[in-house]
Amino acid sequence: MQHMEEWTIGGRSCRLFGSERPACLLVQPSARHENATLEDEAARIAALARSPFALVTFELEDWIIDLMPWADGNISREAEAGRHGQETLQYVLLTLLPAMQERFGPLPAVLGGYSLGGLFALWAASQTDSFRAVAAASPSVWIRDWQGYSQAHPTLAEAVYLSLGDREEHVRNQAIARVGDGIRAQHKLLQRQLGAERCTLVWEPGGHFADNGGRLARAFAWCLERIRTD
Repeated sequence: MQHMEEWTIGGRSCRLFGSERPACLLVQPSARHENATLEDEAARIAALARSPFALVTFELEDWIIDLMPWADGNISREAEAGRHGQETLQYVLLTLLPAMQERFGPLPAVLGGYSLGGLFALWAASQTDSFRAVAAASPSVWIRDWQGYSQAHPTLAEAVYLSLGDREEHVRNQAIARVGDGIRAQHKLLQRQLGAERCTLVWEPGGHFADNGGRLARAFAWCLERIRTD
């Protein structure tokens, strides 16, 4: 990548990777344990992408509390879980995106994430039309009531990438094992909403913790290509 910068934006630690003259902005929530792999992820996106981009990541205080759109005891029994997803989205919309617009000017934006980050991206795109595309790698679509919610709240994005590891549904935990049926249902729903050419479902080899950065890089690269060719 051409450069990497570390900023504090609105009290959160952020990292910026990419071109000085991007054609698209990629936005990703990140946990502290992911910081060591972000530069490699950005390089992998660059190796796949055919248009310049900027990737901005923002660090979360608590992965579960900051990203869950509502409570689900199978994910967390903490009292604050499910109460702060809207706050995280407002940070992105009212603080992070304006800071990036001041830096680069208006750009199409893609929101992406892994696991709960992917679920958050799907949920956020049903709340706002600020994101042209969504990159949801191994999203936690097994969360309680997700299918009913997604049917009642169509995506406002123009394109959505979904992926899942081919071993993720083969686990003993019955709640998590719903993820395979959940991702298939999500894909079918998005095909009806967007058309088959504007959504894709990719089955990756392995379980949930296999090649996280690579899966997300491929998701972002697909979104970049979709925007580039529109």
